[in-house]
Amino acid sequence: MLETERQIWYAAFKAKDTRFDGRLFVGVSSTGIYCRPICRAKMPKAENCTFYTTAAEAEQAGFRPCLICRPELAPGNAPVDATSSLAHRAARLLEALCGSEQSIGEAAHRLGCTDRHLRRAFTAEYSVSPVQYLQTCRLLLAKNLLTDTDLSVIDVAMAAGFGSLRRFNDLFKKQYNLVPTALRRQAATAKNKESNVTLTLGYRPPYQWQQMLDFLALRAIPGVEVVRDGEYLRTVHFETSGQRHVYGWIRVGHQPKKNALTVTVDIALLPVLTQVLARVRHLFDLHCDPDAVYETLVTMNDIRPGLCVLGVRVPGSFEPFEMAVRAVLGQQITVKGARTLAARLVEKHGVPIQTGIEGLTNVFPSPQEILALDGPISNHLGPLGIIGARANTIFELARAFVQKDVDFNFCAQPETEVQRLMSVPGIGTWTAQYIAMRAMGWPDAFLHTDYGIKKALEPRTPKEILGLAEAWRPWRSYATVNLWNYL
Repeated sequence: MLETERQIWYAAFKAKDTRFDGRLFVGVSSTGIYCRPICRAKMPKAENCTFYTTAAEAEQAGFRPCLICRPELAPGNAPVDATSSLAHRAARLLEALCGSEQSIGEAAHRLGCTDRHLRRAFTAEYSVSPVQYLQTCRLLLAKNLLTDTDLSVIDVAMAAGFGSLRRFNDLFKKQYNLVPTALRRQAATAKNKESNVTLTLGYRPPYQWQQMLDFLALRAIPGVEVVRDGEYLRTVHFETSGQRHVYGWIRVGHQPKKNALTVTVDIALLPVLTQVLARVRHLFDLHCDPDAVYETLVTMNDIRPGLCVLGVRVPGSFEPFEMAVRAVLGQQITVKGARTLAARLVEKHGVPIQTGIEGLTNVFPSPQEILALDGPISNHLGPLGIIGARANTIFELARAFVQKDVDFNFCAQPETEVQRLMSVPGIGTWTAQYIAMRAMGWPDAFLHTDYGIKKALEPRTPKEILGLAEAWRPWRSYATVNLWNYL
């Protein structure tokens, strides 16, 4: 590392600069711990500091996580250049799968590359192997659970993907020089005594939380989603690797003073906890670097003051099939009209569950359940007010999900998946771009034919709008949301 670079990183550490949080970790040789750059502990001397780009790299160098700034709460990154896109999508996939027993080879297959290529790209980007990164994900999740919840140590070990208590204890002690029960005794925070689990997920500020809630509230599907009292709640359904169906609910709130979201998870979802947290991060766009986005999009304010606001996030999705169906239902009708059709679909074909929470009564029907309906799909969806063409599109979407014709999650090449998606009858440019933006997490999707976009940028034609948006790459999804918000 160049001395000038070390000086820049130390200055960021000294200033507690939130822009570097999640992109920089500081190993302190005098204490043997590593910190986030926002840590409020006593400032170490520059000669005692070593800088790393990931928590995994710091741990491989022999440092233990700080108990004050808690590196497990650091936000992630979302670069989009071709050289690092694969590695970062792989990192997000590993975070989601760290609670399961899936191999690195299976992760590579899902990302459409060879095991060897993934390891090479990952190591070049993060300076650690995928296996080492996965180990750190599991250890930090376990540390989070031990610190913030009342779960038994064996439940913590299983939820974090260790497979056995002995393996967990051995690795935790080896890596952190601390047994799990000792960390629990040291934890100063109050434990959760209810029959659920509450964890904290950090983000890089600022975060336009109310705008995000307003967007989700307008599109919330009755029975499945509720937005109230400044929080987002929804029902959840997963099928485990053992083909067991797991049902429950989550609640997401905001802690602006901590630059974090609180995520309360039904205890029934503990076997799929890592997948739940990964989807919450995706839904609320917690990997976003708002300063990097704003630096590119600030020129939008030359068109009209206030067109671009620092801290705007792109609403993702928790359940990609649900979101894709919702996009189809929204074709050429109002947001309210699409919400009404989605509510009828859930009431008729959704799975009823008991949550004990007002307004959360069903999970959205799965693609398998749609395909299992007898006879023409229009016979089932037509009486709900869904026209035949859209009913057929929903059926074909379900087929694409089940047969994996299109990768709706962690896809390495969103542009390719968009083209595949447009081969589904009834999926045009607007719908494909919308699904890519929200389900696939593509930051450069752009809906130039959208009514709201045209309204915000009138009197320009769609062709002129598309040309104008070239200057907003690779953040055109964020430009889209800013334009919607402006209206």
